[in-house]
Amino acid sequence: MINVALPKGRLGEKVYDMFESAGFPCPQVRDPGRKLIFENEEAGVRFFWVKPSDVAIYVERGAADIGVAGKDILLEYSPDVYELLDLNMGKCRMCVAAPNSFADDSGKTLRVATKFVNIARNYYDSISRDIDIIELHGSIEIAPILGLSDVIVDIVETGTTLKENDLKVFETIVPISARLIANKANFKFKTMEIQGIVNGLKSEVEKKQVEEK
Repeated sequence: MINVALPKGRLGEKVYDMFESAGFPCPQVRDPGRKLIFENEEAGVRFFWVKPSDVAIYVERGAADIGVAGKDILLEYSPDVYELLDLNMGKCRMCVAAPNSFADDSGKTLRVATKFVNIARNYYDSISRDIDIIELHGSIEIAPILGLSDVIVDIVETGTTLKENDLKVFETIVPISARLIANKANFKFKTMEIQGIVNGLKSEVEKKQVEEK
């Protein structure tokens, strides 16, 4: 039985659709009740719902053999897992955004508001920019408006929220999408079973890419 950690929410539902189409169904997953663990012995899979930011922890610690996590989580927390496949969904980008009037003064320390502290630090280290990180966990867009920070580093999907607050993207740090990850030790013991799932999902990804062209 392969234990699969799915992220709760709309992305997780889309990911499950992909598993189902790939030949690993478990109809109970669609049950709107409070149950969190579902299994299909015939298909050899056991699914469970967890908070998106917790998926990597369940996988790294071995409670899940595989799971689906955003690339942002993998970059921010660097869990010791295998990244097996880009599922080509949940697409967005990690960006530096600021008020439209922003102009970077390289002679001053740049104040950066973000909840992605490690991603921000690694990015600015790579361009040798001196920064002061202000860690926030909600309504990050108001930080530069109220003068708390000069810029923000955050996930941008459509950019609508930025525009509504008179902010714009100045730099794209990295594209983000959902990734299939695996526990390293469990992968060694269940290589064939996990690889079978990877192959099935890979076919679904390729099918979707063809449909989008």
